[in-house]
Amino acid sequence: MLSMQVVSLISLLVSVCLAQPLPLSKRYFEYENYKVRGVNLGGWLVLEPFITPSLFETFRTNEYNDDGIPYDEYHYCQYLGEDLARDRLKQHWSTWITEADFEDISNTGLNTVRIPIGYWAFELLDDDPYVSGLQEAYLDQAIEWARSYGLKVWVDLHGAPGSQNGFDNSGLRDQVEFQQDGNWDVFKNVLAYVIEKYSRDEFTDTVVGVEVLNEPLGPVIDMDKLKELYNWAYDYLRNDLQRDQILVIHDAFQKANYFDDQLTVEQGAFGVLVDHHHYQVFSPEEVGRTIDEHISVVCEQGKETLTEAHWNVVGEWSAALTDCTKWLNGVGIGARYDGSFVKNQDTSYWIGSCEGSQDISTWTSDKKDNYRKYIEAQLDAYEIRNGWIYWCYKTEDTLEWDYRKLVQSGLFPQPLTNRQFPNQCSSTY
Repeated sequence: MLSMQVVSLISLLVSVCLAQPLPLSKRYFEYENYKVRGVNLGGWLVLEPFITPSLFETFRTNEYNDDGIPYDEYHYCQYLGEDLARDRLKQHWSTWITEADFEDISNTGLNTVRIPIGYWAFELLDDDPYVSGLQEAYLDQAIEWARSYGLKVWVDLHGAPGSQNGFDNSGLRDQVEFQQDGNWDVFKNVLAYVIEKYSRDEFTDTVVGVEVLNEPLGPVIDMDKLKELYNWAYDYLRNDLQRDQILVIHDAFQKANYFDDQLTVEQGAFGVLVDHHHYQVFSPEEVGRTIDEHISVVCEQGKETLTEAHWNVVGEWSAALTDCTKWLNGVGIGARYDGSFVKNQDTSYWIGSCEGSQDISTWTSDKKDNYRKYIEAQLDAYEIRNGWIYWCYKTEDTLEWDYRKLVQSGLFPQPLTNRQFPNQCSSTY
């Protein structure tokens, strides 16, 4: 029999141990020892014309130009009216992504899914034409499917009221007004709701990141106010809710290390991850690079991640070496690659023809090798730190942006660690 003194001592030790805070690796999802390998479910709960052009082609009135075709989800819903827009979107939401897709994602070796959703799924401005209140159920179902197939999820607020970047992927193209007072208040309401819900215990075994806002356009917004938003979201999550969900903040297209003085461990902030997006097709200079120049840029991007104060993931990237995909730059806007790009007096330069750019049966062996090299270099560079999430899982017509088609074509490695062109960045690290 143990003496009463020994029993009391054991009880005291147990109570002291239980009172101690859990190690950080137990409290927060441990990205330090986890390589994110994922895909984005683009074009599903937030429409993008280049991903599902058939939804927008129904508005076509002539074969010569794109006049009259809505160029984002806002105008898609506005043109159709609430009832018809709801019917068409419900059909799209129910069929574009299904449980079979999550099984496929898992079977190809991926472990993470980033799911974009717009603010309008949860709350509307007074004059918004969006369909609202239905997307959340699809998101929750997707989380259940992810859990069933051993996948982790980022919930990504992809669009803010008034738009945070003027891109069609924000829901509303050609304006950047989300920091105006009314828009700002609605967005914070939605953000608070999303953070609170998806940091509950019932979700945190699968949801391992809530992204405050996708791609705020740093060069044209008030960055101090954006930092205030990030700090407010962190304070709400950690201090008001007292929860340990990972908070994902986008880099706002700023240079590496820009946020090294914000929400760091040294400042007492834990569980913050920076999301970088890397593409090389959205300027004439980028699409004009040689394959060696593209790869050099990628390797340098990977090197930069090692110097940053936060966990960081490349949450969007693609295989694209051209901007030839129809409507990639927006409905009614052509491609820089073939000189057809026209927007706001911007000039475009002819680099080559876009004919056959998405048809691999027309590609030479050298072209196939270049795409495989580019993909492999990005996999290696972005796994130097915490990993990557490809944009996007599937499209209707394009190859350069479609993970499934790239896998089927032998351009995206299977297994993911397979290399036909190893050590491309070895001289950089």
